Amino acid sequence: MFPFHQRSALEPACVATARRFVDQTLTTWGVIEIAFDAQLVVSELVTNAMRHGGGAVQLRLLAHQAELACVVTDHSQTVPVAAAPDVFSEYGRGLRLVDALCTTWGWLIPGGPRKLVWAVLAG
Repeated sequence: MFPFHQRSALEPACVATARRFVDQTLTTWGVIEIAFDAQLVVSELVTNAMRHGGGAVQLRLLAHQAELACVVTDHSQTVPVAAAPDVFSEYGRGLRLVDALCTTWGWLIPGGPRKLVWAVLAG
């Protein structure tokens, strides 16, 4: 588990910190074959938490057999929605990338003012 500091949860540097956490954790677990895809997925989830969720609160990685779950908690109950494809748009491709790389993804609101957005990669 990686907790984001409230001060840095809205700064672009927290995305790089999250990617390093993924790399270090997966290296420790010996699951380096999916590290690049996991870093991309986490980058998108953390960026969305910063842009649309009031900041990232926490990143969790959970491994079970050949699957890896990436879970990002943010400060919002706003449901993530993949944007319609637009080749001229500067933003809006993140959840489509997550959908392409992962076997499944979604969100849940466990109560309170926060939401968890999760994505599962096959190893």
